[in-house]
Amino acid sequence: MTMLHLDAEALYLELRQGVRSLLRPEAVLVGVWSGGAWLAERLQRDLGLPGEHGVISSALHRDDFGSRGLSGAADHTRLPFEVKDRHIVLIDDVLYTGRTTRAVLNELFDFGRPASVTLAVLVDRGGRELPIQPAFSAARVRLPATQRLRLARDAAGHFSFDLQTAQL
Repeated sequence: MTMLHLDAEALYLELRQGVRSLLRPEAVLVGVWSGGAWLAERLQRDLGLPGEHGVISSALHRDDFGSRGLSGAADHTRLPFEVKDRHIVLIDDVLYTGRTTRAVLNELFDFGRPASVTLAVLVDRGGRELPIQPAFSAARVRLPATQRLRLARDAAGHFSFDLQTAQL
């Protein structure tokens, strides 16, 4: 068995540089609930961007809604700016199949038509089922389908990863 060691804080610094290079004038950050929202919050502060970042949930547009159901706290979308004609930098922690990104794009378009949407992720784990690719990823890893990589954040706001294996 191979152990995966990813330094989430070091990858965050890479993501910060990558996002800086993707920013256009008047661009806004939108983080995917929950790990992407944590990243967007910290990026907003560390990059000294004006205003507030947005947070978006995939819950209402998931294609597995029937099997997963709706969580009690499903609607975490908060977009404190006009979406129409804005350049959106969408931030997520881990990109896998692309289905969450597709659901988030549907949610985003419920608020208006952005000028552009650019995806930046902390980790791209491959395994895409949809034609979605990030403009920037701090790391690319391959994991078995039975493993799940999740971003964690401690009380001081420092990032780490949890690697979980599903029981068959």
